[in-house]
Amino acid sequence: MLRWSATVLAVVILGTAGAGYLYYEHLNGNIRKGERDSGDSKAHKAQPNAAGQTPVNILLIGSDSRNSDANVALGGSKENRGSPPLGDVQMLIHLSADRESASVVSIPRDTRVDIPKCKDPKTGKEFAPVNTIINESLARGGAGCTLATWQNLTGVYIDHWMTIDFAGVVSMADAIGGVDVCVKQNVWDHSTPAQRGGSGLKLRAGTQKVQGKQALQWLRTRHAWGSDLMRARAQHMYLNSMIRTLKGQNVFTDSGHLMDLAEAATKSLQVSEEIGTVKKLYDLAMQLKTVPTDRITMTTMPNVTDPQNRDHVVPAGTDAQKMWQMLRDDVPFDANGKPTEGGSGGKGAKAAAASADPAHPDDQIGVMVQNGTRTSSLSPVRHRAADISDVLVGKGFTKASADASVTPDADKTVVRYPSADLKGDAERVAKALGIPVSSLEKSTDVSGVTLVVGADWRTGSSYPKEAAPKAGDIPKTSDAINGADTGQCMDVSEKIYTW
Repeated sequence: MLRWSATVLAVVILGTAGAGYLYYEHLNGNIRKGERDSGDSKAHKAQPNAAGQTPVNILLIGSDSRNSDANVALGGSKENRGSPPLGDVQMLIHLSADRESASVVSIPRDTRVDIPKCKDPKTGKEFAPVNTIINESLARGGAGCTLATWQNLTGVYIDHWMTIDFAGVVSMADAIGGVDVCVKQNVWDHSTPAQRGGSGLKLRAGTQKVQGKQALQWLRTRHAWGSDLMRARAQHMYLNSMIRTLKGQNVFTDSGHLMDLAEAATKSLQVSEEIGTVKKLYDLAMQLKTVPTDRITMTTMPNVTDPQNRDHVVPAGTDAQKMWQMLRDDVPFDANGKPTEGGSGGKGAKAAAASADPAHPDDQIGVMVQNGTRTSSLSPVRHRAADISDVLVGKGFTKASADASVTPDADKTVVRYPSADLKGDAERVAKALGIPVSSLEKSTDVSGVTLVVGADWRTGSSYPKEAAPKAGDIPKTSDAINGADTGQCMDVSEKIYTW
């Protein structure tokens, strides 16, 4: 009897394990993958903190693809079927090194930026660099080109990307079971004589639960809210509500619900290849799951009207630069953490190790100075490389010279060196100009010590000293919403969109 029971039990266990393995392989088969970075980008990973932890950055892209019956039915514009998709929704999710906070930044789709040289990994087609609105990057080499564009704009190394289309949003919204959103007036986002199109969203005033197609309508609505910037705010409200909903559900004790979510997620999302398995996506979800809702901050990149086209925007100078610095230095966007808490760039970060290789005498150090003060919204400062090379010569670096032929874009000033034996020389140059040691960068793209004067140093002969941003010290122009704020409600912009 005991032998018989043990045999039956063994068969049951093996059978269940086999079914579990087959289902796991089924989910893996659902996942579509792509190349992480398909553009010309040089961003470097953040230094680990004292505990050896590094932040995780994920780029979430919402595609307007009409290349399926489902997407045409949901998004209209059947005349665009077959056209390369545009990345109309783009958000960077920054998970802090200590996994205690998360920051999300949206960039409006009509933001004019420099899109680098990209290569489509599927066709091999190469695209030349171009200065245009950021949503076109998806059509110039896929999500990997959008990732490279973000890295060049922000200086933030992005670990992974995920894309989702109209049908995927509906599928995910159904699997979640709906989330609460709020609108102050009855809203109907429909075509008008003055403005064609509209998402079709029709809701009564107050808090309503949306799912499926109605959730997609909420996320796509723009005219009724008044602008693309307000659409980003509505999307942030939805995501915060979705996170609160998921945290309130016993997903991991409800196997049926978990399977629905797993099926929807693996079918709806396309991801960068290094996270292209169920286990890796699950591990990533578990890291995000630990963040309390009051430590999640949704924001929009500070922006101003594009001087070249009033229908577009560009990053808002110092405010945008401050936001990128906070992401690079792993400074929380919220102030709800412990007072002593520090990210990769805070007190908890490892101090940069000084070079064991001593510097040469100043008059023997060759320094090439490049002008990187141009950005997508700012013209380069003329003769900047020559001016700073003159400063170095005046300080005794008689071999310093300006490289007038190279004008890279650099949000932040960096001192690059090609090998360990020149690190001491690079440190000496940085110290002479007051540039922090954290701005040193080993790079195979240079043959000697190279100073790239960035957009953060457009005037003056000494590197400007600025106080490091503190937790919660985000620009007021970022339209921040905390994940625990349940009182957010959208305003309808014009009476024509009410009913």
